Amino acid sequence: MAEVLGIGGIFFLCSDPETTKAWYEKTLGFIPNAYGGFDFPAKKINSAFASGEGQVIFAPFKRDSDYFLPSHQPFMVNMVVDDLEGLVARITDAGVELEGEILRESYGLFAWLMDPNGIKLELYQPLSAG
Repeated sequence: MAEVLGIGGIFFLCSDPETTKAWYEKTLGFIPNAYGGFDFPAKKINSAFASGEGQVIFAPFKRDSDYFLPSHQPFMVNMVVDDLEGLVARITDAGVELEGEILRESYGLFAWLMDPNGIKLELYQPLSAG
C-alpha cells in the first residue's frame, strides 16, 4: 500500500539564507551538510525516546490559536533535543532570549525562542532523554 512515511525536510524562504544558517550554527549548534542545509539522523532522534521510536507530529491548528505567538508565521518548528537546559545555556550565551520559561510536562521539557526570521522554535526534551 502506498503511504507517506514522514517529513523529509522543512524548507522556508528568508531574505538572507547565509545569515540564517550562521545563526542556527551559532545558536543551536547545527552542523551544515554538503547541500546547504542541516541533517537530523532519525537514529539520534529515536534514541531520545524511551521506546526507541521517535516521531514527527503533523498537526494543524486553528487560525486564531495564540500558540505560535509572538511569531506571525503560519507555522512553528518543534525540535527534539537531548539536554534542554544545556541547550538553553548555549542559546542565552549566544545572546538570544527565550520566549517564556522552561515548561515541564509529564512527558518532557519545553522551551521556545524565535529565529531571526520570526519563526517560533519549540525545543522538546522527552523525559527519557539526557
